[in-house]
Amino acid sequence: MELVTKRFADTAVLCPQGRIDHATADAFKAALGPYLAACGAGRDRVVIDMSGVEYISSVGLRVLMLASKQAKAQGAPLAVCGLQPVVREIFEISRFNLVMPVFATLREALAALSTEALAAFEAA
Repeated sequence: MELVTKRFADTAVLCPQGRIDHATADAFKAALGPYLAACGAGRDRVVIDMSGVEYISSVGLRVLMLASKQAKAQGAPLAVCGLQPVVREIFEISRFNLVMPVFATLREALAALSTEALAAFEAA
């Protein structure tokens, strides 16, 4: 699992690539940490663009659940977008789409979280 990051105004876009499973979940959790801390400081919003994720296991879902709980406790917006069909099915079966906001595209997620980030995205 590799994590590519982008920034659009006040929003960090995290783009994990590959599989989020038992072998990669700890690295994914560690990579999310600084961005969640910035959310808590009121500086950032976070979108996790899952378009490059081909599979997520229950361990990976747990990392996302904990990230969502941390963001909510801090009053910070966190959303996911771009679910591949297999990952979308996993989210729906586990009802994980009720745990955090899920958007079809990055544009939709940015529009929901920050008009400034959406403007920066469209200008890029």
